[in-house]
Amino acid sequence: MPMFQSSKRDGVVVAAFDGSGDGQVLDLDTAVKDGVLGGVGGGVIGAAVGEKLDLKKMIEELDLPEIPSVFICPISLEPMQDPVTLCTGQTYERSNILKWFNLGHYTCPTTMQELWDDSVTPNRTLYHLIYTWFSQKYLLMKKRSEDVQGRVSELLQTLKKAKGQARIQALKELKQVVAARATAMKTVVDEGGVSLISSLLGPFTSHAVGSEAIAVLVKLELDSESKTNLMQPTKISLMVDMLNEGSVETKINCTRLIEKLMEEKEFRAESISSHRLLVGLMRLVKDKRHTNGILPGLSLLRSICLHKQVVGLIVSIGAISQLVELLPALEPDCLELALFILDTLSSLPEGKAALKDCGNTIPNMVRLLMRISESCTQYALSILWSVCKLAPEECSSVAVEAGLAAKLLLVIQSGCNPVLKQKSSELLKLCSLNYTDTIFISKCKLTRTIL
Repeated sequence: MPMFQSSKRDGVVVAAFDGSGDGQVLDLDTAVKDGVLGGVGGGVIGAAVGEKLDLKKMIEELDLPEIPSVFICPISLEPMQDPVTLCTGQTYERSNILKWFNLGHYTCPTTMQELWDDSVTPNRTLYHLIYTWFSQKYLLMKKRSEDVQGRVSELLQTLKKAKGQARIQALKELKQVVAARATAMKTVVDEGGVSLISSLLGPFTSHAVGSEAIAVLVKLELDSESKTNLMQPTKISLMVDMLNEGSVETKINCTRLIEKLMEEKEFRAESISSHRLLVGLMRLVKDKRHTNGILPGLSLLRSICLHKQVVGLIVSIGAISQLVELLPALEPDCLELALFILDTLSSLPEGKAALKDCGNTIPNMVRLLMRISESCTQYALSILWSVCKLAPEECSSVAVEAGLAAKLLLVIQSGCNPVLKQKSSELLKLCSLNYTDTIFISKCKLTRTIL
């Protein structure tokens, strides 16, 4: 554990600590000289101060996850910009300790000792150490940023002239730079890179170029004009082709880019009314070898379901039975998406019929009640209601035998949404019509269905 000790030097309180873990007590000047805190050398302080950089701005822009604990104010747990030391030897951000005093506290917040002297002394040594440490990080960040911006500009210029393999290599490097540095994304956008890269997508674009171009575009912030440009039929057609024939990474990128485009107000449902698009999505979702495609695939399918013109097409490709069979193996986040899709499809007559005809619909839905989340329970209950209403005698009996009655009682007795409780009561009543009271009560016993 770090050991802190206070000392006075030329009227300035200096916090001291042990950064080595062996019990040795060091003051901050020694820490600077020996580079205990991130390799900061004492000779750099003057140079850093000479830069006249704003400490507050540096702290905000760097937003570092790890900062030496000695720089942190014990009150706010934020880096100090104006450290002052109390008579107890503890150091705080000036504004924070003054607020503490204004609340009527005349103790040291860390030690809770009563203060025999309520004056505060600027801790200049610690301030210089903080300033130097952040200055070095900030200037390094700026240098790297400038280097990245210059390289992005060069790559964009190359793309304007390069053909064939040279174009592919430029796109690959741009993809890597954009993935590694946020400043690169901004540079691409600011220098017209979105329009340039979008222009590479067309009916005669090779999949090698298209996959790399889309890998860059999917990482960028696209404005309305850029999205409208990418919604051209020839560009969407290329994305659909690569969704069906590209690598898993390319399929996922195409899926995410299409979903981005669907956020645009001017997006037209005709763009996604494609049998080939939906088949490609279902292949991605069902790919057991590459499960990283399931979530983006289901996410796009959910967005497509919000367009009523396309819902019937989803049913027509056999998506319902495929999704029902997938349910037991899905992770919770994917499961909720799949249930939302099935619930939406159950609003169509052909959707209800497809759910009824799938042998695992009822057992899977019953199993999911009160298992994952309230949303999952809501979707599963809605699907069961649709199926049981469609064929009360047939489906209700199957549902009760699968343990539905006991699960519905759990929902009714739980603290969940009143609407869910009401729906459960109605479904329980519907299921009871095919049984005598005695037999139905026996079906309501809590058995293995809880598991």
